[in-house]
Amino acid sequence: MAEFDFDVIVIGSGPGGYVAAIRAAQLGLKTACVESRETLGGTCLNVGCIPSKALLHGSELFEEAHGGTMAKFGVMADNVTLDLPAMQGEKETAVKELTGGIAFLFKKNKVTWLKGRGSFVDKHTVQVGEEQHSAKNIIIATGSSVTPLPGVEIDNEGGIIVDSTGGLALDRVPENMVVIGGGVIGLELGSVWRRLGAKVTVIEYLDTLLPGMDADIRKEAGKIFKKQGMELKLKTKVTGVEVKGKTATLTMEPASGGDAETLEADCVLVAIGRRPNTDGLNLEAIGLEPNERGQIVPDHDFRTKVDSVWAIGDVIPGPMLAHKAEDEGIAVAENIAGEQGIVNHAIIPNVVYTMPEIAGVGMTEAEAKADGHEVKVGNFPMMANSRAKTNREPDGFVKIIADAKNDRVLGAWCIASLAGTMIAQIAQAMEFGATSEDIAYTCHAHPTHSEAIKEAAMAVRGKPIHI
Repeated sequence: MAEFDFDVIVIGSGPGGYVAAIRAAQLGLKTACVESRETLGGTCLNVGCIPSKALLHGSELFEEAHGGTMAKFGVMADNVTLDLPAMQGEKETAVKELTGGIAFLFKKNKVTWLKGRGSFVDKHTVQVGEEQHSAKNIIIATGSSVTPLPGVEIDNEGGIIVDSTGGLALDRVPENMVVIGGGVIGLELGSVWRRLGAKVTVIEYLDTLLPGMDADIRKEAGKIFKKQGMELKLKTKVTGVEVKGKTATLTMEPASGGDAETLEADCVLVAIGRRPNTDGLNLEAIGLEPNERGQIVPDHDFRTKVDSVWAIGDVIPGPMLAHKAEDEGIAVAENIAGEQGIVNHAIIPNVVYTMPEIAGVGMTEAEAKADGHEVKVGNFPMMANSRAKTNREPDGFVKIIADAKNDRVLGAWCIASLAGTMIAQIAQAMEFGATSEDIAYTCHAHPTHSEAIKEAAMAVRGKPIHI
């Protein structure tokens, strides 16, 4: 029997990779993790989920103090000013703390960090820098990177045309920012800079924002962002961007074709999606070929067609979400260890961390109907929720979609200041096969935002109390 350096080598230390490495080590497997960055955590912790949340929170505090709702409650903050370097510094501190935390967990669990970029030599061997390392099992967890817009060159250092990485690191508040793409990343970062003083225009190819979310949510989100001061140019495509000095000029036209128009901005954020990171892995050496979308397609257990090679996270089909990758990381390690690792891909919550937050889990109403379900829908507005009303957070609603025949909850969608936290309750209920009646007859603490979930569940049967 061949001798290997490790039982498991994980390529990539993002949320999927580092979790897979730690779980494999916990299960008694000698484990290494390949990472070329100076810090662990992948895109999410370094230039994604975590730094964006720091800026979102900081910008929310600024807006609250600078003409927000604080004054309504008698908290008067005069001459509020922005110290952007301090805000960026706090962001960097949070990133450093969390990436350092993973390094600590690697040491605690005896996971070896192989520093460098990994590529396959054969199905049991990975080249990292000048060295080769072998393992009985290799997990691909290389994540994703920004999808480029043809003809538009990103220059994060210049700060005029940026992607999400550059959009997190601006050293000034733009006067006019154009966001190309009305998805999660564009709206989150656009909302940061709008709150800090930029005039933000969002250009989206489709007729509504947030592709993949429930239609009612998408429509309501558009109304809220407009009310907050964002300009939305829907059904519009960008055909080119030219930079002269400190100004970018965008050329755009209707998505269906038509007359072109131009728009000037001092910052353009390109946020049209992400693509799997497979370049440089030398997959040809093991006979593994990505699909037409660049994804590696494993089986239900996350094993690829090469029996010693596994794949998880953004590099495989499914939503590109950190928590999906984390659950897959645990599952793949358990499968390698001979246990049964399971991820229910039908119940993966999705959250947009704007204010209010936007969240969903399970099917949209359209998906449920297309899947053959006769549905009953319950809606409850946040303006009728006592805690939201008291906090002066009236925007949004909760929508629960249930099967009309057996009352099983098929999906739920909400817009609320705490939507990201609220959605967890419904996800867990769905894991247990809950009916809308189960949720409706569960006592919820008063006054809380989560009572809106109870009322939406009651509304499925036409019996909400507070509307």
